[in-house]
Amino acid sequence: MSSVSGWSFQGGSSRQGEYISRMGFIQLLKSQFLCHLVICYVFLVSGLIINLLQVCTLPLWPINKQLARRINCRLGYSIASQMVALLEWWSGTECTLYTDPESYPLYGKENAIVVLNHNFEIDFLCGWTFCERFGVLGSSKVLAKKELAYVPLIGWMWYFLEIVFCKRKWEEDRRTVAKSLQNLRDYPENYWFLLHCEGTRFTEKKHQISMQVAESKGLPKLKYHLLPRTKGFCITVQNLRGTVTAVYDSTLNFRNNETPTLLGLLNGKKYHADLYVRRIPLESIPEDENECATWLHKLYQEKDQFQEQYYQTGRFPGTVVSPPRRPWALLNWLFWACLLLYPLASLSARVICTGSSTTILSTVALCVTASVGVRWMIGQTEIKKGSSYGNKDVPVNNN
Repeated sequence: MSSVSGWSFQGGSSRQGEYISRMGFIQLLKSQFLCHLVICYVFLVSGLIINLLQVCTLPLWPINKQLARRINCRLGYSIASQMVALLEWWSGTECTLYTDPESYPLYGKENAIVVLNHNFEIDFLCGWTFCERFGVLGSSKVLAKKELAYVPLIGWMWYFLEIVFCKRKWEEDRRTVAKSLQNLRDYPENYWFLLHCEGTRFTEKKHQISMQVAESKGLPKLKYHLLPRTKGFCITVQNLRGTVTAVYDSTLNFRNNETPTLLGLLNGKKYHADLYVRRIPLESIPEDENECATWLHKLYQEKDQFQEQYYQTGRFPGTVVSPPRRPWALLNWLFWACLLLYPLASLSARVICTGSSTTILSTVALCVTASVGVRWMIGQTEIKKGSSYGNKDVPVNNN
């Protein structure tokens, strides 16, 4: 009996060793520059093709606006889902949802404003993944700074998706933001409007300054968040009331005190995200701007308590749900990879076989430049390179 048990144990150890070895090789493969180059190439070229297709929809807008919107939702999904595929399928990052079982069936079936904390380099991507799990990634909206509208791929995609852009100068933004929000009232698809009400990503320096503002205004101090900037939230609620039915208060954290990065995802590093979402009916939010601002401050005090509970217990309140991964993000990437990698491989073979050394060096330089370009885009998500919005040298106004 013992010999049989011993054999089983050794066989299990052998299989486990093979599995670990195989996983180690896969992880090593994911960290290689050539793999990164392939991912970057597919993303850049497919993104530019999609941007061109979006430009081709311009003549359709005056003829059939709703059809143009639906087409752009699908085209936008084809770009954004590649980022989601990087998180879900390449790095294998797991996302666990804590929520109310009664609210869960409504996700993806109604328009909603999603209020996200802004602590991590990839929190925007986790928000996109949340959208993807419930089928609203292509139609999701954000409030973004105006400069992003000029960034190829993502910025141009957002332009055609009618993303709301702002200059962070309230006197100029009040009218343009309200007009952009009003344009969404007849949007033909269910959408989620993602808001980072803190206005900028959390850093210790910004937190210190933000809490000085809280003290000067007699507001309770927050431990894990910056003081929310209420005007953007209030104007969103005012202009989407009657179209949006709920606010999804969403609080994100990562297990084991992980500090995830986009570069880590590109290297295939796996993280585990926990997201607590509670559904708040929009009619429960005050219509008066001052009362709405007070309501938002209270919301962030509650978010702070949820984060405190997470750090103490390792979990959020609510029922644990794991929305299944949908295959479409992966299938979309595989489609573009098959479409674009074959001509690249053929061209590379032709250059190597018949090209001069100058041609070969030029091709290599072009590939490296493309990779550096994507790395630069990734670098813009790093906390240390974040916006100076909220720092001492920028006037602080948290209203």
